Amino acid sequence: MRPSPTSPLPAVAPGRGSEAAQGRRVAPAAPRRLRLTLSRQIGLVLACAMLLLAAGGLAAGVWVARTTLQAEIGRHNEAGAVALAAALAQFQGDSGAAQQLLAGQWASTAYRSLRYEPAGSGAPAFERRALATQGAAPGWFVAAFGLAPDARSAPVIDEGHAVATVEVDSAPPDADARLWEAALTAAALMAVLAALGALIVLALLARLRGQLAPTLAQAQVLAGGRCVTAAEPAAPEMQMLTRAMNSMVERLKAAVDLQVAQVEQLRQQAHVDRLTGLANRRHFLARLEAALKREDGTARCGLVLMRLRDLAGVNRCLGHAATDRMIAALAQALATYAERVPGCIPGRMNGADFALCLPVGGMALETAQTLATAMRAVLPTIGPGVAVSLGGAELHHGLAVGAAMARADEALARAELRGPYGVEVLGVGAGGSAGGGELAWRKGLDTALAAGCASLAAFPLVDAQGALVHLESPLRLQLQPGGAFEPAALWLPLAARTGLTGEIDARAVDLALEAIVRDGRPRSINLAPASLVESEFAPRLRALLFARARVARKLSLEIDEAAAVERFGALRELARLVRPCGVRFGLEHAGQHLATIDHLFEDWLDFVKLDAALVAGAGSDEQRAGFVRAAVGLLHGLAIDVYAEGVQGDDDAAALWDCGVDGITGPWATARFSQRQ
Repeated sequence: MRPSPTSPLPAVAPGRGSEAAQGRRVAPAAPRRLRLTLSRQIGLVLACAMLLLAAGGLAAGVWVARTTLQAEIGRHNEAGAVALAAALAQFQGDSGAAQQLLAGQWASTAYRSLRYEPAGSGAPAFERRALATQGAAPGWFVAAFGLAPDARSAPVIDEGHAVATVEVDSAPPDADARLWEAALTAAALMAVLAALGALIVLALLARLRGQLAPTLAQAQVLAGGRCVTAAEPAAPEMQMLTRAMNSMVERLKAAVDLQVAQVEQLRQQAHVDRLTGLANRRHFLARLEAALKREDGTARCGLVLMRLRDLAGVNRCLGHAATDRMIAALAQALATYAERVPGCIPGRMNGADFALCLPVGGMALETAQTLATAMRAVLPTIGPGVAVSLGGAELHHGLAVGAAMARADEALARAELRGPYGVEVLGVGAGGSAGGGELAWRKGLDTALAAGCASLAAFPLVDAQGALVHLESPLRLQLQPGGAFEPAALWLPLAARTGLTGEIDARAVDLALEAIVRDGRPRSINLAPASLVESEFAPRLRALLFARARVARKLSLEIDEAAAVERFGALRELARLVRPCGVRFGLEHAGQHLATIDHLFEDWLDFVKLDAALVAGAGSDEQRAGFVRAAVGLLHGLAIDVYAEGVQGDDDAAALWDCGVDGITGPWATARFSQRQ
């Protein structure tokens, strides 16, 4: 578990040996003790108490029954002895007649012993004892609770004198067996009562566990470095504990929010122009390169450059402060346009030059003309001679960023020749829409999926030792018979428009699971944000993963960071459904909006991949490296792994490892991984 964001733990120095290796004596490990949960301890105590009460109650019941039976037998013996003595008194001391009576009595009555002793003789004239029988009662029971002899005697009186003594023990031979049967009946009753008591105890424990469950779940999440509040249970003691933990969570959230704000401030310093608030030159070029190169970029896009004419002359005429206000106004116009057109990237290239990257093709000319018209209405009010020129270019996926800028610069140079507010765009008409319409494209995508014309690419994401973390596996489709397998940049927008992203993403996951079965290598699949709004996608994905639960543990799912901002509820619900399958869940192209993602501290996210535009140049720009380092510290404090996308060179890779990232992907990682094979 990683340390919390508010109290980072010191890292262990690399290469440091154990204490034994450093010459220190290591104490022997203490024997492991059996640890029981609180509910189990309470259950064990109650079970022992119930067992003792049942055993004690049974023993007491048997003892009372034995005492009662023995007293009853004693009274019966006393009455029998008195009656027999009265009968013997009629024989006036005739020993023979007395013995005949006693013999008949012994034969007709169930006695345990019968004894007749004339007075002064010192020896019995008649004595009989019944043979001991085993009976139904076990020996240990007879030894513990068996009836003791309780014979009673009575004198035989003749003319006022005792002529003999008769002793009677009329206890039945099966008295111990009867007592054993009574004990068994009592034991059965005790067992029934114990079962009822156990059911009551289990119900109480279940209620206790129910009250403890939210607090225990909260403790587990906190132990993982995340923050979540729990509902207060009904028990007053648990309410106090839960309130204390919730209070601690609120303090942790405040600390996380403060750290998020610090990370955002570092991002602004590293990637944003201070005067205008737009992306600075390095960051704009990095984002433009990412849009042109990444698999899920755009098939075609546009680039517009806007230059303030004669900046030095304007500065002399208006003054430095007024010129700064004018530059800020130009930047505000670009930012406003970007807010109205999602996916636009505005930036300031240098003192007089601004840039705007358009998310679709075929719009560069219209955009440049719209901006020229807006500037023509605003700039003359600032000062005389203030004007701009605009040049643009239509770009396609895979074009090098240098070539893209060269085309736009050429267009800008031609626009300047046209005079103030001149506009020139190269590649007019290279739109991004596909021929044939939506129905044709849907048919083509359906055919590709049905015919199995889909495959996964494989780009390694490696750790600091060069070992594989997982293979980035973007889906590619063969849209034309015998044609190339095209990246998502060419077909994803049309798939989203025709409502096929859910089916395509499910196919990608299925292919990834099949590949994991074949070679055992972990893989990562990127999901389209449009799939989140398809009601059937999440259940279908969950069923697909549970059907292959063993290999699903080697699968990662990732989605664009923008989805976490725009569709957070659907995204968190998807993560809640699929993470129990063992799947890891992450955000790709991340870092730009970390400060605006809700509930980042909750337990729904496993990893974050910092966008290539944010990590590019970390080896030569300390501000960029500082942002990455702060973002890694924040996310590690929340137990979230951090990867870096699109890393190009050794310097950037070394700086990123120093910043603490857990993995790197991009050309550098691909080259290093291939060397290990």
